[in-house]
Amino acid sequence: MSDLDFNLLVALDALLREQSVSAAARRLGLSTSAMSRTLSRLRAALGDPILVPAGRGMVATPHALAIAEEVQVLKDAVKAVLSPPSTVAIREVRRDFTIRANEAFVLLYAADLSAAVANAAPGIRLRFAPRSDKDVQALRDAAIDLDIGVLPRDGGELRCQSLFEDRFVGVARAGHPIFDAGLTAAGYAACGHVVFSPQADYAGPVDRALAELDLYRDVRLIVPSFPAVIAVAAASDLIGSIPKSYCKSSPISGIRTFDLPVAVPVFNIVQAWHPRMDADPAHRWLRALIFETFHNAMN
Repeated sequence: MSDLDFNLLVALDALLREQSVSAAARRLGLSTSAMSRTLSRLRAALGDPILVPAGRGMVATPHALAIAEEVQVLKDAVKAVLSPPSTVAIREVRRDFTIRANEAFVLLYAADLSAAVANAAPGIRLRFAPRSDKDVQALRDAAIDLDIGVLPRDGGELRCQSLFEDRFVGVARAGHPIFDAGLTAAGYAACGHVVFSPQADYAGPVDRALAELDLYRDVRLIVPSFPAVIAVAAASDLIGSIPKSYCKSSPISGIRTFDLPVAVPVFNIVQAWHPRMDADPAHRWLRALIFETFHNAMN
């Protein structure tokens, strides 16, 4: 056949099962004339009569009988391929999922999430990859299954689900002079700062908010993670700014947080995935579990 028509496969299966044009038509909800035309197409495609008259009925040809079982198998296979994914028995799934997330997520939620997965799906294993870069190509290439964090601007076709809103807060050691008097934007900017940046350009939303007031932070130290910001601030007179969600993840005592004296927009933390995984049953289950984990933690 030059042009494949899988409806012919369904019709052929019905004709071979019923060995009657009218019965096959009833089976498929077609008119007898429509089924007769389909039989003509099948005869031309296969180079075989398929059904021939025998008294008042019809009988299958030897070739038709020889391929009948294979036709049924092929029809069922095509039907399975072209049907929506079946529900998954999650306890029977054996699969690894790679989640790209920052340190705060791993410290705060990895243990609870792992326990929930082990309880419901012991064959599923989670692997957390560092969020050292936010390249969406990793999702496109299936190098990771989920990306948890701020959705990149070039997310394009990615699907995402909001988990919670976060905002930046200031952090300094307990007893820091910054807590002794009312904090102004100018006083805040003049302090020595430790900032997180994976790259040389450390300017972020806090810097943009200060720049609108023609103010600039006195940056003394740049570190590769927000937990490092917390550790440095706890052991020095440098102050930092971190997402509020990181405060719960830090085991360091002697740290106080404060509201920033400039208006910095809140930001949305999402779980993002490639649309190829939209209907995957196990992937959908994992996304729902992560959403529930965050919902329970925030309430």
